[in-house]
Amino acid sequence: MNNAIGVVQQGVVILLAGLSVLTFFSTLKKVNPYGRYAAADEKHTMASRPGWLLFESPQWWAFTVTYWSTAEALSSPGLVLYALWQCHYIYRGVFYPLRRNDHTKRFPINTVIFGILFNALNGFANGYAVGHAEHLMDPAWFADPRFGLGLIIAAVGWIVNYQADTILIHLRSDGFTGYRIPRGGAFHWVSGANYSGEILLWTGWAIMSWTLAGFVFALFTVSNLLPRALSHHQWYLQHFPDYPRERKAVIPWVL
Repeated sequence: MNNAIGVVQQGVVILLAGLSVLTFFSTLKKVNPYGRYAAADEKHTMASRPGWLLFESPQWWAFTVTYWSTAEALSSPGLVLYALWQCHYIYRGVFYPLRRNDHTKRFPINTVIFGILFNALNGFANGYAVGHAEHLMDPAWFADPRFGLGLIIAAVGWIVNYQADTILIHLRSDGFTGYRIPRGGAFHWVSGANYSGEILLWTGWAIMSWTLAGFVFALFTVSNLLPRALSHHQWYLQHFPDYPRERKAVIPWVL
């Protein structure tokens, strides 16, 4: 049975790699119409809070079901990776929407549907990879430099992402519903600090897990968020004459 599931997982990883390439070029051409890019008369939308919950939740349940039902053995590296994945996505899918001060915002239903499908496939692919990668079956993986390096990068990415979320949320803590220039934290260097943090997080995860599924997810994260960060940067420059010109979009001093 596991052999058949493994074949399916390989096919899913190839599919996700292809989606990464398509997502990069399509998002460069047209940014996804949510948040500041949503049209006032946009049809087929839903409230942002349940939209985020539906969008992100497959990452934790698909990973959970796959890992616990197919893992060849429960190992300490695998359990650590499982716990880190769950902590992030329970935050991202539950606590993050509750923290947001955007009750009037809407989310495109087609984006929610795509997110559910992608995140379910991605949770499955990575849950299976963590439960079957030979090197993750051995506690000695904790001493491998790739685990330590990946953990540091992922931790820095999560901190940057969380801090950026907090800064953006506080911009509307007084009931303001428009957009302001974010300041502080990694916003000192880049316009898309939240996206920079997310990219670092999943790059670190890929190095920690050292699986093809992990690296494909990191690739998709870049493909999805880099074009959006570039769009955000141009949007800020166009809408705020006093916007800090020394900032880059997503990589300090580079891009």
